[in-house]
Amino acid sequence: MRRALISAFAAAALVVTGGSVATASDSAPPLTTHGPCQYSQTPDEPPARRVPLPPDPRRTPARGTVDLAVPTSQGPLPLRLDRAKAPCTVQSFLHLTRHGFYDRTVCHRLTAYPTLKVLQCGDPTGTGEGGPGYKYKDELPVDLPPAATDPTGTRRLYGRGLLAMANAGPNTNGSQFFVVYGDSALRPNYTVFGTVGPAGLATLDKVAAGGIEPTAEDPAPVDGTPALRTELLHVRLSCRS
Repeated sequence: MRRALISAFAAAALVVTGGSVATASDSAPPLTTHGPCQYSQTPDEPPARRVPLPPDPRRTPARGTVDLAVPTSQGPLPLRLDRAKAPCTVQSFLHLTRHGFYDRTVCHRLTAYPTLKVLQCGDPTGTGEGGPGYKYKDELPVDLPPAATDPTGTRRLYGRGLLAMANAGPNTNGSQFFVVYGDSALRPNYTVFGTVGPAGLATLDKVAAGGIEPTAEDPAPVDGTPALRTELLHVRLSCRS
């Protein structure tokens, strides 16, 4: 299964891919938690790193922010998670963080389209096909302004510095996420759950300036593997949290 974004003026599938390829299981039906988030196992897409389903309390924390320190091979990428915007997403992200799911993972995709500028991370396989072995519901943004580059009014501005989830369609969130280094125009189909700190924006600018690895088919790609290898060394709660 592939996760995809559509740029404002392109019909081709771009960024944010994920989900591993596997044979369907004939065993028992997938497990689903009983709380409001309903995290559900995906037997057809086994975890890239073994991790249990997240906790799913009846009263999911929905207030406040959580700061994460994310040193990378290209510099710091501090993240601030917003529980009010996406409580189930933040809960899952923290769960994966506590299990070391993101440690030593490579951000596998960079886009440099005029209306789509993001770095995608969160797949331990580094291929864009890996996930945590479960999925959960969308918590879509309702307050994003219209994208000025889209005369139809259907796309919204995912502004520089936003942190959002990748998906493969409705309610298929997993572990892959993207950080926006330049204002992007997207349909509001991607859960926003935080922001990147100032030091992280400098790191993103560095990675973006490094460009995208050329291929035999395309010597100057605008979508592909970052030329500057960007590895998340550790993801931990910040001292301020």
